[in-house]
Amino acid sequence: MNLTRLKIELLCRGARTEEIIDKGRKGGAGPAGGRYFILPEENCIDIPLQGKFIESSPFTLIPMNESWRVFRGSELLVEVKPVPTPQFYEKTTSDGILMKRVAVLHGKDCLASTVYSKCVHWSMGKQCKFCGIELAHNERLIHKKPKQLGEVAEKAFKEGVVKHVTLTTGTPPGHDKGALMLAEATKAIKEQVNIPVHVQLEPPKNKKFLEMLYHAGVDTVGIHIESFDQKVLKDVCPAKSNLKDYFEAWRGAVELFGECQVSTFIIAGLGEKDDSILQGAEKAANIGVIPYLLPLRPIAGTIFEELNPPTPRRMIKLYRKIVEILHRAGIDPKKSRAGCVICGACSAIQEAFLSPP
Repeated sequence: MNLTRLKIELLCRGARTEEIIDKGRKGGAGPAGGRYFILPEENCIDIPLQGKFIESSPFTLIPMNESWRVFRGSELLVEVKPVPTPQFYEKTTSDGILMKRVAVLHGKDCLASTVYSKCVHWSMGKQCKFCGIELAHNERLIHKKPKQLGEVAEKAFKEGVVKHVTLTTGTPPGHDKGALMLAEATKAIKEQVNIPVHVQLEPPKNKKFLEMLYHAGVDTVGIHIESFDQKVLKDVCPAKSNLKDYFEAWRGAVELFGECQVSTFIIAGLGEKDDSILQGAEKAANIGVIPYLLPLRPIAGTIFEELNPPTPRRMIKLYRKIVEILHRAGIDPKKSRAGCVICGACSAIQEAFLSPP
């Protein structure tokens, strides 16, 4: 069995299960509505378990002892193991906050937190149509304090369940686009534990904010364009539709952090043509940026909740082409020191790079 191909199919189609299990968070930043499992060869996947598109999935998950079996119809495809719930979830910070409200385990070894889970674009009615960052706010801590993040990182690292940290944020008002909060959070984490930190933000208005992140100890940066199709981007992400800002920010970030330490999400399934993905990915890779391709994850409660992800066939074709682009540009995603590229649960870019589908 080609495990790369299977991972792509599961990311695009998700899986059905009749078991009463935790099916993942219902909102927040990034792909939601899934559960982390370990595939054979220790690869991790965030299998979608929520959303309307799951109803037509050909895959089912059935538990067996400590593992789960993935079936296509009556055919057993593979056994997967759920990522265990870490012990630090039940601990509290020095100010009495349950640690799992501050940061959570993403994938098999990434500590992740949305430092600020509100976004100025939502207040203006210009939120990205796939985004669920402001859903279920009553269940979340809106603004995580640097000290809280440092304490959770130290506890999770000592437990032995995390090897790197991902910090993202909704976009606050101001030209820094969240860089100030991310820098303070990174400093607090680095004061407690020596661990690589990845941050994600929109292109800040001035390179000095990227320099601030660099001097705070940030190891890798994600500046996510989502789509290279100008018309699609303007429709789907109306507040983020200036492509020029991204290229300028990428160049500045690569100068600071180095090749393969800057990445950008490219979401397939927003209405774009394949050529726009491939041409944009090549331009990004030639700058030294990792084009992190992933299929759309329609999240319940978002504007795009009724959409379907792209087909596995389309994604397989795109991953093959992206890998060719990476090789031509000399970009190796395995060289990234922290963040989504290393976690890899929501994308098959690492698997495709090593073993094309």
